[in-house]
Amino acid sequence: MNKNIPFSPPDITDVEINNVVEVLKSGWITTGPKTKEFERKIADYCNTNRAICLNSATAGMEMTLRTLGIGPGDEVITCAYTYTASASVIHHVGAKIVLVDTAKDSYQMDYEQLRNAITEKTKAVICVDLGGVPCDYDTIFEVVNSKKELFKANNELQKSIGRVVVIADGAHSFGASYKGQMSGSIADFTSFSFHAVKNLTTAEGGAVTWRSIEGIDDEDIYKKYNCLSLHGQTKDALAKTKIGSWEYDIIEPAYKCNMTDIMAAIGLGQLSRYEELLNYRKQIIARYNKELMLRDDIHVLKHFTEKYTSSGHLYLIRLVGKDEVFRNEVITKMAEAGIATNVHYKPLPLLTAYKNLGFNIEDYPNAFDMYKNEITLPLNTFISLEQVDYVINTLLDIIREETVENDIKQPAERFLA
Repeated sequence: MNKNIPFSPPDITDVEINNVVEVLKSGWITTGPKTKEFERKIADYCNTNRAICLNSATAGMEMTLRTLGIGPGDEVITCAYTYTASASVIHHVGAKIVLVDTAKDSYQMDYEQLRNAITEKTKAVICVDLGGVPCDYDTIFEVVNSKKELFKANNELQKSIGRVVVIADGAHSFGASYKGQMSGSIADFTSFSFHAVKNLTTAEGGAVTWRSIEGIDDEDIYKKYNCLSLHGQTKDALAKTKIGSWEYDIIEPAYKCNMTDIMAAIGLGQLSRYEELLNYRKQIIARYNKELMLRDDIHVLKHFTEKYTSSGHLYLIRLVGKDEVFRNEVITKMAEAGIATNVHYKPLPLLTAYKNLGFNIEDYPNAFDMYKNEITLPLNTFISLEQVDYVINTLLDIIREETVENDIKQPAERFLA
């Protein structure tokens, strides 16, 4: 058995390679027919009418805020326990970032704090499907609907929605479901990531899906995203190839974040194998759960319940009662044993950029408590079940050894003090 276990290598086969070769030989490598096909298949998979492919989930969230007309003077709420992309896009459009803490012993935001954070300036909430586990969308929609009287629309799209917009940072949750609804069709807008470490990859890339909005044509929303992602140009390169259709206009000085056909070709190959990939992830999670779920000293993120089905992107555990020093030592010892692990995430107020914006980790104690002893174990489609057992046994041995060593040190330290 190979005891060198990487964290999250991309699962690329001849299916994806042959798709890319076909595109390279076709003479069309930028946004074109393969991207449009990928968009149609994503929409079908998520049970939405349309999808737009872009070069990242980050671009997807930012273009969503811009499509909604959110900017200076507005507020957007997100969780302190997330990756920077969930919040940086708010800053990019000039709106105010409002962070809320997680609920106690939870990776999800405190929904009562969300309720209290909504003001007349709030235009959207960006919730995070951490690890592939959907948020409690029933509660989120109940909260935003309860605050309808505070909502002040800036444009027709906001007016048609009529409340704070729910945007899902679905970077981890492509393939997840909540009460039978596929991720992508639950929130008002959902932004997916197809980065190299994600369940489904296009190397870099992402997509946005949205629920149909009464009085608004889905095609108009699609055209807005398309325009924003291509410099504000009224026609994409494919449309300009039609006879006599070279002429275009630039209707706003916009951005450049489109997906290419090369990326879409990888994604189409991945999507054709996706159910197989998800099923294997489910087997790995079951193997981890069998040994770790019932332990008192380890808390495991639940991926599958009667309410939701996770995409199984990340296997997050917490070492109950331990601190950062202990957690970091375990990570080092795991690496020495050939096992790559990670931490998801450092809360945003611990990071320099957010400290400089005035955020203080002391205001987010629950997020810090979740972070301080969290470890993410390897979960990918190359790891064998035998290797999963090796990860489990190594982890438990290290925890036991470190705990004994700490117990010996502490009386000696007290004596020296």
